[in-house]
Amino acid sequence: MKKIGIIMGSDSDLPTVKKAVDTLKDFSVPYEIHVFSAHRTPKEAKDFSVNARKNGFGAIIAAAGMAAHLAGAVAANTTLPVIGIPIKSGYLNGMDALLSTVQMPSGIPVATVAIDGAVNAALLAIQILAVEDENLANLLDNKRKADAQKVLDKNSAIEEQFN
Repeated sequence: MKKIGIIMGSDSDLPTVKKAVDTLKDFSVPYEIHVFSAHRTPKEAKDFSVNARKNGFGAIIAAAGMAAHLAGAVAANTTLPVIGIPIKSGYLNGMDALLSTVQMPSGIPVATVAIDGAVNAALLAIQILAVEDENLANLLDNKRKADAQKVLDKNSAIEEQFN
């Protein structure tokens, strides 16, 4: 199975990124996690990105706040799918990171999830791997069914209480 690369711009992003890690663990998807900054360690971020495919990665999750150029810098150096997580920080509460991550120029796509949307980033990465992994596809189907059942159970409880 391919690995998922997780890069965060700062260790202060870890509380959010940990949710992606936990989701990958729930699906037994292998991963590596690193702290590389698009601005302070551009060489390391580039080297990781350029070599990601040959190093066994199937997708990369890049999390950064404020200027949030990390996902774009990674995507510029690989043709693997890159999923950006804009991190809530600073005076703009993550809107700056969202816009920096989602507003990529034509030709360098970055899939972008919600501000602090680490669980969805991990699930999207798993869906990418599941294109060629039937076991992962089945696990995703089972999760969707379980999530739907939770909502239906809550609905039944509300109906019982108020109807």
